[in-house]
Amino acid sequence: MRTFVAGHEALTVNDFVELALGTPVELWLGVEGETDEERAARLDAARDILADNPELPDDVSRIAAEAIEAYAPELFNVIPLARPAGRRPLRKGAAA
Repeated sequence: MRTFVAGHEALTVNDFVELALGTPVELWLGVEGETDEERAARLDAARDILADNPELPDDVSRIAAEAIEAYAPELFNVIPLARPAGRRPLRKGAAA
């Protein structure tokens, strides 16, 4: 079975992620053994992409949340922890 996303064939998980983000994953995560100059160039390119597409972080967060909800919904089962007896939350501006 072949899978196409926006006219591009996705063969691996990284292909799907790259097609969802519109950029290679390595741009954001880096690669093992990259030099300081390569890292600086990669981060510069990432800053340019974010400047041109300021909604990208929100899109990535939405995609990640949808993937978690679809494939690992138990991660959204959040249970509030009880506070230890005698401890009250700090008021804004109060010293710790």
